This record gives sequence, structure tokens and C-alpha cells, in this order.
Amino acid sequence: MTDKKHKKEKKYEEEVQETQAEAVPESEVVEQVPAEVEALKKQLEEVNARASEYKDSWMRSQAEFQNYKKRIERDNDMVRAHMKGDIIKKTLPVLDDLERALQNRPADETWANGIELIVRKFQTTLESEGVKRIGAEGREFDPNFHEAISHEPNDEVESGHVIAVVQNGYMLGERVIRPALVRVAQ
Repeated sequence: MTDKKHKKEKKYEEEVQETQAEAVPESEVVEQVPAEVEALKKQLEEVNARASEYKDSWMRSQAEFQNYKKRIERDNDMVRAHMKGDIIKKTLPVLDDLERALQNRPADETWANGIELIVRKFQTTLESEGVKRIGAEGREFDPNFHEAISHEPNDEVESGHVIAVVQNGYMLGERVIRPALVRVAQ
């Protein structure tokens, strides 16, 4: 048994020696801890800086996307308004013809009342779409809203004012679809 005991003790001593050989002296451990802490702090700062950079980049991208959506929406609204204006502009000659027909209608004809009803419905439809007639007669000539087809001497109307409207002008919202054709006093 002593031999066995001796072998066990020898084995135990060898394990202790191996453990001691592997063990880092306490002074080295104390020196390693602050160095590791500093390295981890530096690594944490770098990661936080990168995270902040990514967050800023993401926020800028979100803002740019929101601006893009608003710009597209605004562009689509403008396109719709221009298309609506173009369609209305193409139908205005029909209204002009109907109004001329009413100016020259016979007094006793019942069909003329039907044309008058059609004109009123047409005008109501245009008004519901935001179309307004440009007032011109007797007003001062404004090249933004009026197109002069002649300048005539006139004692009854002040110079630079509209004598008569040859063709009505129309606006859609704040946009002139068709300027009024007018005769202007000299």
C-alpha cells in the first residue's frame, strides 16, 4: 500500500506543480486587469461611436425619404392640376359657343330654354371643380389675366381699362387657364 500511497502523493505533487506553473503570479494579474479594462473601454467607445454614426445615417435617410415622398406627392398634385386645367381648357370653346347661341336666340323658341339650362349646368360643373370666370369689363387692364386684341379710343371708359370682353377668361384656383380676350381703351 505504501507504494500506492506513494504514487498518489507523487501524482498529487505533480498536479500541484503543474497548476503552479500555469498560474500567473498575482502581480501580473493585477497588471493585466486594468489593461484589459482599458482595452474594453476603448472597444466600447468605438462601438458606441459606430452606433451613433449608424443612427445618424439612418435618421438622415428617413428624413430624405420623407422629403422624397412629399416631393412626389406635390409633383403628382401639380400634374393632376395641369391635366385638369388642360381638359377644362379644351371644353371652354363649347361653353363659348353655347353662350353665343344664347346671345342670339329667338325669343319664342322653347329649345333655347334647354340650351340655357345646359349652359347653367356646365357653369355649375366648372365652378364645382374650382374654375372661376375672370372679371374684366370696366376693370383696369391686367396682362396677367387679360389679353388685349385691340386698343381703341373711347370717351366713356378711362384709358387702360377694358371696354368689352370678346372671349371670357377662366382661372383654376390661382392658375389662369385662359386669359380673357378684351378690347382696351386708349
